[in-house]
Amino acid sequence: MTAFDGVKACVFDAYGTLFDVHSAAAAEAATLGERMTSLSQTWRQKQLEYTWLRSLMGAHADFRQVTRDALDFALQAQEIDEPGLAERLMQLYLRLDAYPDVRPTLERLRAGGLKTAILSNGEPTMLAAAVEHAGLADLLDAALSVEEVGIYKPDARVYQLAIDRFGLAGPAEIAFVSTNGWDARGAANFGFQVAWMNRFGLQLDRLPGEPKAIMTGLEELPGLLGL
Repeated sequence: MTAFDGVKACVFDAYGTLFDVHSAAAAEAATLGERMTSLSQTWRQKQLEYTWLRSLMGAHADFRQVTRDALDFALQAQEIDEPGLAERLMQLYLRLDAYPDVRPTLERLRAGGLKTAILSNGEPTMLAAAVEHAGLADLLDAALSVEEVGIYKPDARVYQLAIDRFGLAGPAEIAFVSTNGWDARGAANFGFQVAWMNRFGLQLDRLPGEPKAIMTGLEELPGLLGL
């Protein structure tokens, strides 16, 4: 893949890219047992589906509500009725584990003089909690939330937030990283220079927008940026 050119800021998706969305259910492994993986996968899938569907319906609710609705669906689908479990899982979602490659990569980007930010579906208090728990606040210039525009990715208004925040001339001055293939496509279609971080060996979604690079881990990013 061709290295990126003219990048002034690196912007990251949060959930699934910097933070392990399955770490919440893993923390309740003793309670969930063999249903842990299927519960977590259904929770995540419905969480994403509800963002897209609410955007299409013009019926926005913040990511905390969407996450709880998706969790309630997943628990019912798994026929799990454990008192207090939903509340515990929601609290754990505020303290998701950061992937091991996150902090070293952000440190290299900052040392190279680049601005860094999160651009996420998450609502501001959720993002602040996740960033604080992971100890990343000193390595990020901003944590941008879709709540500023009231619609979810991949709407172009969300991606525009990053340009506005950094006062850049255009989308090509931003390198955008996401593990979510649909998000990578959407950001590339908007005009960002995109690195799809394919952590999990998935097939890239067939949508408009071509990522400039495909990575398997964040540690590859500084090299793409010439750092």
